Amino acid sequence: MSEFHTIGLLGPTENTSTVLSLRRLMAFLENKGFTVILEQNTAANVANHKAQICAKDKLGELCDLVIVVGGDGSLLTAARALAKFSVPLLGINRGRLGFLTDITPDAIETKVSEVLAGKYIAESRFLLDMSTTRDGKLIGQGCALNDVVIHPGEFIRMIEFALFIDGQFVTTQRADGLIISTPTGSTAYALSGGGPIMHPKLDAIVVVPLNPHTLSSRPIVVEGSSEFKVTIGQHNIAKPHVTCDGHDQLLTQPGDVIRIHKKPQRMTLIHPIDHNFYETCRSKLGWSG
Repeated sequence: MSEFHTIGLLGPTENTSTVLSLRRLMAFLENKGFTVILEQNTAANVANHKAQICAKDKLGELCDLVIVVGGDGSLLTAARALAKFSVPLLGINRGRLGFLTDITPDAIETKVSEVLAGKYIAESRFLLDMSTTRDGKLIGQGCALNDVVIHPGEFIRMIEFALFIDGQFVTTQRADGLIISTPTGSTAYALSGGGPIMHPKLDAIVVVPLNPHTLSSRPIVVEGSSEFKVTIGQHNIAKPHVTCDGHDQLLTQPGDVIRIHKKPQRMTLIHPIDHNFYETCRSKLGWSG
């Protein structure tokens, strides 16, 4: 008997191929006798179904497993919404890269069957909490599975900020921005910024300056329990923005303080039993065989 009984489904339904995969997955699960719950925005474009519908954050309370049909961005959104619950996430890839959503559409029945039979790999991934204060008052907060990014927004201008780690001053820097990334996010924007690839099991965080105005500034990897403080400089022309996984955009002002640390709750990501991180790197990043 499967350890999973009630399964939540969510994904962007603007794409016809995603809707087709959702319908196929629903039919498969219902034929197997599982209870299926559709996230309400997902259900809006999936007509003629009999599944229960609920809000995204309620999936974590009602389901034993949530399956995300879409790209890595869809799974990031689900992770942020469901992080406070212990429900594991499984991804069906209908996006481009597929580092997190690693079951291909043509293998839905085969791979999902294996997972439901207990043949899977479970990985624990940590997220980052971000809060921003102005004159000691909270003005915004968010969480990220990939990264927290400080950037100049729509203007192509350098920004100035001071970085502290665990209360110790690191540097005052002028750059296009700063990426603070988890191992999960090390293959995303941080990689494009010249950061290292980190194995998902690492308890570490990488700090990647974006186009710093000094040749000696390089990415640095620190322990996962580190506490970060970034103070926005007083002489910025552009007002820096803060984003979490590219969302929750917050506009800052000189003197604002951004604090980032590991989130207490972790997310469980499920992979098929034959998942191999290095093989994923080879296929997704074009490494030679």
